[in-house]
Amino acid sequence: MKNRLNAAFLFDIMCITVGAIIAAFAIEEFLVPCTILDGGVVGISIMLNTLLKFPLGILTVTLNIPFLIIGFRKMGKMFIAKSAYAMIIFSVFLEIFAPLQNMTEDYLLAVSFGGVLLGIGVGLVIRFGGCLDGTETVAILLNRKYKFPVGQTVLIFNVVIFATAGFIFGFDRAMYSLLTYFITSKVLDIVENGTEQAKAAMIISNDAKEISEQIYQRLGRTVTIMEGEGLVSGKKTVLYCVLTRFEVRELRDIIGAIDSSAFIAISDVSEIIGHHIKRSDALQTKPPGDPH
Repeated sequence: MKNRLNAAFLFDIMCITVGAIIAAFAIEEFLVPCTILDGGVVGISIMLNTLLKFPLGILTVTLNIPFLIIGFRKMGKMFIAKSAYAMIIFSVFLEIFAPLQNMTEDYLLAVSFGGVLLGIGVGLVIRFGGCLDGTETVAILLNRKYKFPVGQTVLIFNVVIFATAGFIFGFDRAMYSLLTYFITSKVLDIVENGTEQAKAAMIISNDAKEISEQIYQRLGRTVTIMEGEGLVSGKKTVLYCVLTRFEVRELRDIIGAIDSSAFIAISDVSEIIGHHIKRSDALQTKPPGDPH
């Protein structure tokens, strides 16, 4: 079991490394030469790099540090560790790719190929348990505390950044940046295997109580517990919870560490109607031992 978990972790790290390198290549070789911005912290870093000529890699990792500190105690340690690693690799390769000859100075080609490559890179990082931008961490925290949708929160951040870029560099650059963002988002969704931020997980396990407690402690998500009966296996406990796509990888890690034989079905949730209790709500209305 331990060897299997170690192998899975190393595979995650390898894929996160590849994703961060691809994303850095897309930024430095396609977007920066044409003053086209990515969203979030990276977009702010590109603006400061263009205006002040500070190294882009150093700006990116420096601006992301406060977001990692904010998220350290509120989110899973593994998520923060993987994210910090991804951001460091991303920043290092931004500096490695900076002296190379730019792939193109044609805006349409930069938007198209840069957006696709960036979506692939960011999608790999997210799929295997990390993130490259601190604004995503803040968006997840706001989602947990105030129920703001993660995708909409990130979009609001980026619209503000692109509007600022429009005033500084011209609104044609802002429009190119917005188009790149949409291309990146669509490709990211394909790589990450989901088009929605919300996911529903159904888990069938003989260790349902321990799994539900770990989900509650590490993700801040409460779990609905149901009794089921298999045609062959007999009576089973079924767990159901709703979470964001950023939490899916950690959910798999939680379940894998407790019950490697558990059955897990993860599906998209197109809409959530009603009140879904999270940890902050549960602490006010439920005793700690009651998962739902």
